[in-house]
Amino acid sequence: MVRDAVDLIVEQWAHARPDLDASPMGVLGRLSRVTRIAERELKALFSEFGLERGEFDVLATLRRAGSPDGMTAGMLAHHSMVTSGAVTNRLDRLVAKGYVTRDVDPANRRTVVVALTPAGRELIDRAVAAHLENERRILAGLDRHQQDDLAATLRTLLLSLGDEASDDSAADDA
Repeated sequence: MVRDAVDLIVEQWAHARPDLDASPMGVLGRLSRVTRIAERELKALFSEFGLERGEFDVLATLRRAGSPDGMTAGMLAHHSMVTSGAVTNRLDRLVAKGYVTRDVDPANRRTVVVALTPAGRELIDRAVAAHLENERRILAGLDRHQQDDLAATLRTLLLSLGDEASDDSAADDA
């Protein structure tokens, strides 16, 4: 059997502290390493489109929401699961690039509405297609059944940790 770097770490702990069960490191260590590798691959892809991960997330959130009228900055923060300050910084960059507009809602002057520009919509449509292809490439070592099993197992773990969706929320774009 081929071993990965986590196997070595778990074995070292078994020798150093045989009184401890280091098996959780096998799961969480692998999740951590997969996340770092995937993030590196995603960052490289997003940079091909002149975007950072957070900018992609904002554009994707606006696009999948489906409303041509856009969303409030508060809704974006909620659906992107980041602070309003982080959304503001992302929006500043996206407005400067011409991918979103940020306008005061005429019905409520305290509310800011963010919407995709035509250039932003065209960019996110191209970027999300490439993103999904990149994710397929990253997961190519698993067949479809294994991917489905892994997704179900991770969903169970997330739910056990309290990460439950509500009708008015959405997770980060995967």
